[in-house]
Amino acid sequence: MAEATRSTTQPTTAPAPAGAPAGRRRSSTTDLALVAAFAALIAACAAVVGIPVGGGGVDITLQTFGVILAGCVLGPVRGFLAVALYLVLGAAGLPVFAGHTGGIGVFTGITAGYLWSFPVIAFVAGLLVRYAAGSRRTSALVVFLAAVPAMVVNHLAGVAGMKLVAHVSWPTAFGWDAPFWLGDTVKILVVALVAAEVHRAFPRLLRG
Repeated sequence: MAEATRSTTQPTTAPAPAGAPAGRRRSSTTDLALVAAFAALIAACAAVVGIPVGGGGVDITLQTFGVILAGCVLGPVRGFLAVALYLVLGAAGLPVFAGHTGGIGVFTGITAGYLWSFPVIAFVAGLLVRYAAGSRRTSALVVFLAAVPAMVVNHLAGVAGMKLVAHVSWPTAFGWDAPFWLGDTVKILVVALVAAEVHRAFPRLLRG
């Protein structure tokens, strides 16, 4: 009798939840949708008519707003992938870059340095936001401070690109880039406000 009692009370191994694979598929599908949506958002931002402010023939657009927002909202990996997808679409010839341009030639033009840095700055911004926020609620100040280094990287890459492509001196390249700093600072202020609100509504998004 005792032997029978032991056999009936012995714990059995529970089978794996049937919904686990479906859950992983849903997660992957959500990731793909977010990456595609933000790639489209960056393209839409780039479509806004540019304002010529720099001496190197580079217009100010909302392109960097979309790029840094992707990193700050989606985190480093998905933000990087969204920007990479955007660049791939542009390289394939779709007119998704500033001025409704596209093609490989844009990656060797006057704005090449800025373009090549886009995936990097999305990754940097996302990584810093995730690290700074930790387990706390994301604040606009945290996002802004995380976006500043990404903006600096973007500008340094842009200056290097203008120097190499236009064959000008470093002071000249920095002079061409200088007018963009004020506009980009305003952009990351707006990014900070938007991203903080998104993470308040969807607190798990950044860590997904």
